Amino acid sequence: MTHSPGLARALLEAGINSIAEVPGPDRTRRPAVLLRSSPWKAGSAQTPWHDVFDLDNGHIRYYGDHKVGLTVPPGATRGNSALLEAFAIHQAPTPEERALAAPLLLFRSVPRRGKPKGHVEFCGLGIIERAERVVQWGGREHTTFVNYVYDIALIDLTAESDAVSWGWIDARRDALLTSPQTLASAPQAWQEWVKHGNSSLPRLRRRVAKARTTKVKDQRLMIGTSEATDLETVYRRFDGHKHDFEAIAATVAARVLRGSGQHYIEGWLTRRSGDGGADFVGRLDLGSGLAGTSLVVLGQAKCIRPDSLVSAEQIARVVARLRRGWIGVYVTTGAYSEAAQLEMVEDQYPIVLINGRDLISELRGIARDDHGSDLPACIEHILSASEKTVTNRRPEEILLE
Repeated sequence: MTHSPGLARALLEAGINSIAEVPGPDRTRRPAVLLRSSPWKAGSAQTPWHDVFDLDNGHIRYYGDHKVGLTVPPGATRGNSALLEAFAIHQAPTPEERALAAPLLLFRSVPRRGKPKGHVEFCGLGIIERAERVVQWGGREHTTFVNYVYDIALIDLTAESDAVSWGWIDARRDALLTSPQTLASAPQAWQEWVKHGNSSLPRLRRRVAKARTTKVKDQRLMIGTSEATDLETVYRRFDGHKHDFEAIAATVAARVLRGSGQHYIEGWLTRRSGDGGADFVGRLDLGSGLAGTSLVVLGQAKCIRPDSLVSAEQIARVVARLRRGWIGVYVTTGAYSEAAQLEMVEDQYPIVLINGRDLISELRGIARDDHGSDLPACIEHILSASEKTVTNRRPEEILLE
């Protein structure tokens, strides 16, 4: 995978493996540094440190190669020297300097067929955010020694399907190409980092949770479609009568939860005052008998303009009301910001999000099944049926029914 015809092979024999520098037309550059972590060695006399690979959150804490008994300064060992050199350019203030920066390609040993070593997996493309001198214990006599530890940000490779083209590294090894010319084959996030610097790392960092979010544009209906017209009709019907929208939200939430094959019991709508932040209450039954349990469902309805967004703070207020054994449902005519979704996934909020696109899809389904596809008639039927379900009870009372 790392073979370049006519050039020395890039190896992973050591923990820190530098590809030889290239005298490019603009300036000398190092094509890449390959880092390997061997978890099975961690804590041993030879390798007393424990590297941290938090791939889900795009963070790696990697220890340098200084060891007990070495007489050279900690930053003078081959590996630390290469990483400190890379760190200096990773902190460069201009795009021209950052174009020279050596990419870090990270690997770690993983078990295979019962063996703890001998097989490595690619873990991502990194940029050094921080280098720190630390004092460690090591060797058979557990004496102290000074080493370096590096905090590395893994950047997002979603656009490249979590892969890095070795052709990019080949280009960086080509002495006839300038550093800016080699960027054409670099991953998209690397190009963005070269352009904008470390201030862009928060949005470029690899976050597995991002894969479980939906872009705002994908939550929106195409203007001019019948679905978009229906959603606008629903919004206008309840704008100024948003308490009535709670009945619609409760009905849609029930349909969504039942659609997943679960047994859902509709409870009641809360009164306008004293609702404690909940608009409707239901119960989700899982299993049966001794192998079953019931969850309180706390619902929030938010009728907003279809082009508006629900924020992370608004969702957090609903989550703050949840107790152990409760889940939340948030129903809106708008969409959810990506920041709100990301916080929900990362903090593992037990909440179901139903946006305007899904809302109108479910309402149209109800209208088709029960009202001959007459959406206004469907809405009025839901409202008339909900009048007797408004009450001021405690949510946990649903478990007694």
